[in-house]
Amino acid sequence: MNRMLSVVVVSLAVAGVARAEDASGLSWIAPAEWKVGEERPMRIVTYNIPATKGDTEGAELAVFHFGKGQGGAVDANVKRWVSQFQRPDGTSAEKDAKTKQEKIAGLPVTTVEVKGTYSGGPMMGPATPKPGSRLLGAIVEGPEGAVFFKLTGPEKTVTAAEKPFRKLLESMKKK
Repeated sequence: MNRMLSVVVVSLAVAGVARAEDASGLSWIAPAEWKVGEERPMRIVTYNIPATKGDTEGAELAVFHFGKGQGGAVDANVKRWVSQFQRPDGTSAEKDAKTKQEKIAGLPVTTVEVKGTYSGGPMMGPATPKPGSRLLGAIVEGPEGAVFFKLTGPEKTVTAAEKPFRKLLESMKKK
């Protein structure tokens, strides 16, 4: 009996370390410290990322999948995400944005990084513009359509989440 109880306790402890999620014929593992938030329209999942020291609020990673051939072209989504940010002087942050194409698990992935004042978009962004914000994004071209990973929040918190975000992307596997 004690052995069975030990197995259950160990299983529960391991389950708390990471969570597997899936969409578009892909699966990935999210960091245990990133808590799944409430359901939101159009999202597969939202991860709430705790604030790092020096920030008053946390960040969030929104994950979207609309189906094969849906959700728009990769470049159009990258441009839209970047257009949601401005420099402190109010000009576009487009010239400051960094994008990269690579392969993860044999899949095409486009990553984007931008910082500044985050305005978001209708129903997706903050109610008021948020200066000192940062976005890390990835669009993974999965077998059943693109999966969009959009991490936004205060710059320090997003910077602290950069390595776990990368680890999540590198955990990507075809199902």
